[in-house]
Amino acid sequence: MNSLLASDYKNIDTLLEQTTGVALEYFRAQNDLPASRFIKDIELTNLPNKGISAKGAVELFAKSYADKMTNSAGPRYFGFVTGGSTPASIAGDWLVSAFDQNACGSNDSIAPQLERQTLHYLKQLFGIDEVYFGSFVTGATVSNFVSLAIARQWVGEQQGIDIGNEGLQALPFLRVISSTAHSSIIKSLAMLGIGRNALVKINTLPDREAIDLSELENYLRQNQDKPLIIVANAGTVNTVDFDDLEAIGQLKTKYNFWLHVDAAFGGFAAISPTFAHLVKGINHADSITVDAHKWLNVPYDAAMQFTRHKDLQLKVFQNSAAYLGDPAQSPDYFHYTPENSRRFRALPSWFTLMAYGKEGHQEIVERNCACAKSFGDLIEHSKEFKLLSPVRMNVVCFTFREENINTSQISAFLAKVRDDGRTFFTPTNYKGVPAIRAAFSNWQTTEADVAIAFQALKENY
Repeated sequence: MNSLLASDYKNIDTLLEQTTGVALEYFRAQNDLPASRFIKDIELTNLPNKGISAKGAVELFAKSYADKMTNSAGPRYFGFVTGGSTPASIAGDWLVSAFDQNACGSNDSIAPQLERQTLHYLKQLFGIDEVYFGSFVTGATVSNFVSLAIARQWVGEQQGIDIGNEGLQALPFLRVISSTAHSSIIKSLAMLGIGRNALVKINTLPDREAIDLSELENYLRQNQDKPLIIVANAGTVNTVDFDDLEAIGQLKTKYNFWLHVDAAFGGFAAISPTFAHLVKGINHADSITVDAHKWLNVPYDAAMQFTRHKDLQLKVFQNSAAYLGDPAQSPDYFHYTPENSRRFRALPSWFTLMAYGKEGHQEIVERNCACAKSFGDLIEHSKEFKLLSPVRMNVVCFTFREENINTSQISAFLAKVRDDGRTFFTPTNYKGVPAIRAAFSNWQTTEADVAIAFQALKENY
């Protein structure tokens, strides 16, 4: 054995203590670290012939790189929809690396069984019927990809074609309908060979990002002889708007379509009695996306996909290697997801669900939404900024009060805010207006952080 490797193994306890020290230093400084920063490209060095040991690598990382990480796990990072990592989920994630299980495997490990248990908990958390089959994937993009792949198989079978075997060239027609589809949907269409231009955009309701149901039904009526895919939104990224899932579900009694619900973070509305009505009807879906490394606050990467059509999922993703066994008799996830091997990414979710239960995660969601409402009130009553949409849950979409704002002005302003270090926001565009969005999804965020973030905006205006 390599002498450095042997030494590190012998001194693993010291190494883990050293690593814990680096992590603790970061966590203890989260309230003071810059929420974000701009890092220039580093000069690339050559791989050393002789290593510096694990101790040396940890020391080098701590000295040269740790202080240049973005504090995206901190309480005032409001870009994208980025949760942090709860203490329990960190413990789970460290054990994922220590035990190093292939969670796609079979009953030779408890890992797949714990994944099923975690998915069962999550279905209860989100009010998703037990009939749905679920699995963990890397993020909302791959969850949407998997769901649309199954939908593509369904469209083919409606026309007597097995896409998994015969390919897209045998398919005469495929259209995907949505109003405010997330960019990951469009990316998935490209990866699946369906094509970005297969997306048909239906108008939204006035001053909303929710689909106009009358226009949707008109399209379905005009194309009722064709199997279609509808992507419904449960929480849009700009304004957390929700399509009427119950009404869209009722349309399935009249028209033939696959309903996919993109509930990447909006699915967490189900946790709170205040917001649960927003996802009423989600069980009409044929497939559902929910992201864990957003509002569940577990480490990257983790998301879930759910479907009522496990049989179709098998036709798409079945691995045919003889040594992998019969999928009808095997619980192996490599027959149902793009990966043949993956880390045990369900474990951090299991840890945080067991540690804090439904009550704990409901409190996070409701506190984040209360903080967003408070921030929205400050924006609405300020002289500098104005809301572009009501604050529905945890995202605040706003812009400058002055007229004729352009994208470069927003970008320059947000760069100043970023370099200030107290908070971080991302730019967006809402119905043609250059805008700013603040997404509240971190387990640590409080009203004190709202005040600090708003003060940073005012001082940099």
